[in-house]
Amino acid sequence: MPVIHVTTTEGKEIDLSADNGRSIMEAVKANDLPMLAACGGALACATCHVVVDPDWYERLQPPSEDEEDLLDTAHGLTPTSRLACQILMSDDLDGIRVTLTPMD
Repeated sequence: MPVIHVTTTEGKEIDLSADNGRSIMEAVKANDLPMLAACGGALACATCHVVVDPDWYERLQPPSEDEEDLLDTAHGLTPTSRLACQILMSDDLDGIRVTLTPMD
């Protein structure tokens, strides 16, 4: 089962396991970490915004146009920002590192 290394907004690192095909957002919410994810993964908001470690960003599928449009509304946007609902885990992403963003 692939592992996600999540850094909280306080700087604490937590390792989560996620089944292949499950989104990072689902894994974060299932482990009661602070993420609003208001639309539940319907690609209708940017409240599951995470910052992907630069070493992992290029390994991801490129964001869709809809995701890019929503990311433009996210607070604290970075060059490696993504929506966690759009990153589906696979063995290729085992060990990915992401940082949660504040929910304000």
